Amino acid sequence: MHTPIVEEGEREVEFKAGTARLRDGSRVSEYSLGFGWGVTSRWFTEFAGKWHKQPGERHGFDAWEWENSFQLTETGRYPVDVGFLLEIERPRDRSEGYAYKWGPLLQMDIGTRVQANLNVLIEKQIRTVEGGKAELGYEWQLKYRLRPEFEFGAQGFGDVGPWDHWEPRSQQNHSAGPALSGAFRVGTRQAIKYNAAVLFGLTHGAPRNTFRLQTEYEF
Repeated sequence: MHTPIVEEGEREVEFKAGTARLRDGSRVSEYSLGFGWGVTSRWFTEFAGKWHKQPGERHGFDAWEWENSFQLTETGRYPVDVGFLLEIERPRDRSEGYAYKWGPLLQMDIGTRVQANLNVLIEKQIRTVEGGKAELGYEWQLKYRLRPEFEFGAQGFGDVGPWDHWEPRSQQNHSAGPALSGAFRVGTRQAIKYNAAVLFGLTHGAPRNTFRLQTEYEF
């Protein structure tokens, strides 16, 4: 889950994993390992390698990814904290060209304990053999901050197809489900963060269920 908040000087090693059961009963899995750095109070950058496993195949390297988050407003100064994401992916298969993802990152507090996030993102592949249109997707999160080590709520992810000509709803990909997150301090500047969710497909175009996990070691 992307957020607009940037911590200057923060460094992290991040591991992401996800596995999804498709409608035909088969399963696909993806995972990544990356290193990130808060270069300034406004810019966080991360470089990662990605692997995946398709049905009937072995795990294999998939792509390199360069992710950049920009914080556009001061934290807490306005009702909504605003950021911007720019992500560039270079697949191992050169015929797939490059993939770009970009869009606004929004976060707001509801009272003192509830946090809401909404990210609206566009993804497009260029220099591909087949070509492709810009796809419109989204991420959302609603969580209750019970204590730093334990937060709970819900998350949702999906896409509607080409941004200017949405696919029929039955073909769109929409998933949502319960989520847990938190952070454990292990030193003055060190912490281990986690973010996990079990998502259930809300449309026929989505996997039946998905498990996602994101862990970070910050120092």
